[in-house]
Amino acid sequence: MADRDGTDGAAGLDGLIIPPLSRRGFVMTSLMSGLTLATTRVEAQVIHTDAAGIVAGEVKIPAGDGPMPAYRAMPEGAGPFPIVLVVEEIFGVHDYIKDICRRLAKLGYCAVAPELYARQGDLSTMTDPKAIIRDVIAKTPDAQWIGDLDATAAWAASAAKGDPQRLAVMGWCRGGRDVWLYAAHRRDLRAAVAWYGPLGGERTDIQLRTAGDVAADIKAPLLALYGGADTGIPVASVEEARDRAKVAGRDVELVIYPDAPHGFHADYRPSYRREAAEDGWNRALAFLQAHGVG
Repeated sequence: MADRDGTDGAAGLDGLIIPPLSRRGFVMTSLMSGLTLATTRVEAQVIHTDAAGIVAGEVKIPAGDGPMPAYRAMPEGAGPFPIVLVVEEIFGVHDYIKDICRRLAKLGYCAVAPELYARQGDLSTMTDPKAIIRDVIAKTPDAQWIGDLDATAAWAASAAKGDPQRLAVMGWCRGGRDVWLYAAHRRDLRAAVAWYGPLGGERTDIQLRTAGDVAADIKAPLLALYGGADTGIPVASVEEARDRAKVAGRDVELVIYPDAPHGFHADYRPSYRREAAEDGWNRALAFLQAHGVG
């Protein structure tokens, strides 16, 4: 049975949530400024979205063990606004993720990106992607960030003029992986958009299931946007996840951009592919609208 907030609580998730969850203090108490230091990047972001006509900036979200830093952007006005939970890459809530929130706010959404790795490390100082994966990502329990996304959704509805009846999630890279898992967790999601999220990976005692493992369990329509030239995510693995979901009666729409590499939407990195990024963005927006998030 779902809890009143639309989540499954500890039941029915086949190990996705492990109560009670051991909490720790926050290492990051505020968001980083600028772009991540942990990747080679172009000189500047291709897209820069201003804050005219919207309310945008860093906020603190109650997360049970202290205030969690997050970035919130929403339209000016009374609301309520449809909510999009924005899930970061491995690099933290930096300027690219903040800009995505502002892009969504300009279109009428309350977009919130919580810093889901704030307890495990200070991503603003880290320069080695391998160290981020080893020391931060691998040590972040799925139970922790899932609970933090639930807290973010609740905060958006109560403090940011968000409409809990129009809730969606969108994530990139590791955040795309998390979109699959969150869609398997939350029954009241209207839509989910996963940008090149890994389907496989190591299973551990704090990360028990992969995104591919939960494909047949997702509870919301999911749009999967992947690159055919992504050397880390075989197209066959994505197609297998889609097929497993469809056999189970789940709604998954898969789009493969044949020549696009991993990170093709990241307009601050050499991996950016404008045509695929723009087409994927337009498809994502149409997907939200088609499923009542708009």
